[in-house]
Amino acid sequence: MKTARPGALATGYLLGLLAGEGHFGGDGRQAQITLRMHVRHEKLFRWLQAQFPEGRLYGPYHHGGRDYFQWMARGEFLRERLVPLVAAHRDLLDDYVAERFRRMCERYELAPALRRRVRG
Repeated sequence: MKTARPGALATGYLLGLLAGEGHFGGDGRQAQITLRMHVRHEKLFRWLQAQFPEGRLYGPYHHGGRDYFQWMARGEFLRERLVPLVAAHRDLLDDYVAERFRRMCERYELAPALRRRVRG
């Protein structure tokens, strides 16, 4: 069963969260995008899980004096939905975040983001 696509507001909000708090990387075998924040943001994470149920929500975790939730995108959801979404709006990212995204895509051969935008 296909999941309904989130609207423009939800998409923009996700992009803002990823640009400000997201980690673009992987475990050496597969790419992943991770969003980790304090448990005080639980309502935000519950909304995120409702809007993007293909992602996985973990936590709450309590260790090392930290209390947090972690949302992760991997596999088909990452390759088929998030990478093209971020790539389509790459011009909105600051240089630091755009480079982190580009390196993740390059390392894990995520083709849509390998094409650099030509500014003209």
